[in-house]
Amino acid sequence: MVWTKALAQSELPPGSRQVVKVNQQAILLLNEAGTIHAVSNQCPHLKLPMKSGKIKDGAIVCPFHRSAFDLCSGAVKEWSPFPPVVGSLMGKMSAEKPLPVFPVRVENGEVQVDLGA
Repeated sequence: MVWTKALAQSELPPGSRQVVKVNQQAILLLNEAGTIHAVSNQCPHLKLPMKSGKIKDGAIVCPFHRSAFDLCSGAVKEWSPFPPVVGSLMGKMSAEKPLPVFPVRVENGEVQVDLGA
């Protein structure tokens, strides 16, 4: 694993989130009840930003078409249900894809992520 500093742990208190650039990639860091998650800031549906997505039942919900992705695995829990009627058609514009998630750790007061190879 190649760990890269994303930000200082003090910059991500519980309940907060922040988008950071790591190796030219926009990563959304979330501190949910003391657990830090690192996910892509782009919804895999239409590449729209995830930063303002709500957290519901262990998933982050895209604020645009309400696709929901498991925070730990990135697995699709729901694919483009919004807006009503049109959402299912919009969902067909792109096949279901998981949200990229990245390993994260806190070491020496730094939040670090591994983007893989």
